[in-house]
Amino acid sequence: MRRHDTRPDAEDRRVDMVAIARDVATKEGFLVDPPRDVIAGASSAAGSDDDDQDVADERSLLWSSVDNRESTDLDQVEVAEEAEGGAIRVRIGIADVDAFVPKGSLVDLFARTNTTSLYAGVATFPMLPDTLSSDTSSLLPGVDRLVVVTEMTVAPDGAITHARVYRARVRNHAKLVYGEVGGWLEGRLPAPEELANDERLVAQLRLQDEAARRLRQRRIEHGALQLSTIEARAVAKDGEVVALELTDKNRGRELIEDLMIAANGATARFLEEKGFASIRRVVRTPKRWDRIVALAAERGRTLPPEPDAVALGDFVRDARESDPARFADLSLSIVKLLGPGEYAVADPSSPEGHFGLAVEDYAHSTAPNRRYGDLVTQRLLKAAASGKPSPYSVAELRDVAAKCTEMENHARKFERTMRKVAASAFLSKRLGEEFEAVVTGVAGKGTFVRLVSPPAEGRLVEGEEGLDVGDPVRVRLVATEPSRGFIDFVRV
Repeated sequence: MRRHDTRPDAEDRRVDMVAIARDVATKEGFLVDPPRDVIAGASSAAGSDDDDQDVADERSLLWSSVDNRESTDLDQVEVAEEAEGGAIRVRIGIADVDAFVPKGSLVDLFARTNTTSLYAGVATFPMLPDTLSSDTSSLLPGVDRLVVVTEMTVAPDGAITHARVYRARVRNHAKLVYGEVGGWLEGRLPAPEELANDERLVAQLRLQDEAARRLRQRRIEHGALQLSTIEARAVAKDGEVVALELTDKNRGRELIEDLMIAANGATARFLEEKGFASIRRVVRTPKRWDRIVALAAERGRTLPPEPDAVALGDFVRDARESDPARFADLSLSIVKLLGPGEYAVADPSSPEGHFGLAVEDYAHSTAPNRRYGDLVTQRLLKAAASGKPSPYSVAELRDVAAKCTEMENHARKFERTMRKVAASAFLSKRLGEEFEAVVTGVAGKGTFVRLVSPPAEGRLVEGEEGLDVGDPVRVRLVATEPSRGFIDFVRV
């Protein structure tokens, strides 16, 4: 057991969370402060379309975005319209970050070092300098911006019957918020002000929602996993963590997730059709399928001995319907057992797949201002759409894929550590209390559990014998150390 001073005054609970976040990010290999020349390059960057005569003017279309209320790094806008035969035409515009960050520039090299933005709740370390990600390239409402558009025709059965990629100039007519849009679509809340004043926007948001529903249903039929993982963020007041707040899962978030998954698949197929090698996001084989089979058996279900996405999807769907109260715990266990995805290079003769999403082709392309793999994919898309050769060799793409996988692993460690720091600070006043929990990890370094409420994870330092991922367990909180993110439990 880690030895801690568990007295209430053992440590000042007004922990400097930002300082800890900077320290953890640095230890994980991230540059948290862009050098002066990078900031200068970002400040002077000016997007240009002089080299492409095919930039469509689509500012008159009723583009809108749905995001968090506080977000300023807006990377996507959408618009929908009815098409022939009951189909829905959806256009997804992704911020043309490449127009401001040329390959090989100082800003590009800085972005390649980190490869991803870091989010700690109390602090954000963007992949690109803030002047770019939250201003110059951001699809803020009321301003003209360059985007790379993925246009898809969604049939009534959810099939994408037509897709194309092109550049355009657009204007975001309404920045909407996940919770408000979700509550309205679910009938729990009145229409947001932007919708209440514009029937045209109401009509196209409902079309977007219908297109998303069709796409989601088709993925489910092909084995996509309807998991409901619990994500918590720290709520701080005057420098002190006062709550751990769960991320609200609603139809507003699902709408955007479904459209982005479809766009990522469409862009992967587009690059394959053009003969371009590309970076794919893959989950090659579930990490611990045997344990997933055992979890299903405990619930009276039989899964095949070899990984089967459709069978797992059916089990997950039935578990959601039959036991919704415990479904989040099961989801968390399955996510842990599937293992993390990784970036890989695919060429037209060797496509990769994404097990958990049940799509054959999956290329991250929808967040080029916060994921480097997406920025590289955007450059490939622009070249393919304009008939130019690929800006990357296969060897270069492999180097990028390896770097993105490496830094994403570090990013997960950073975010996990910061969740523990916040949770430890919050729980430091509840020593001795007992909680219901679920086992989330069993390895040589220890056994870890996650509380049902509040959603905090820590190490089980006593009584871990015989436990495995997914097992329910009752624990007692015996120690915390907020500055290091340590939370220790014993089994009751």
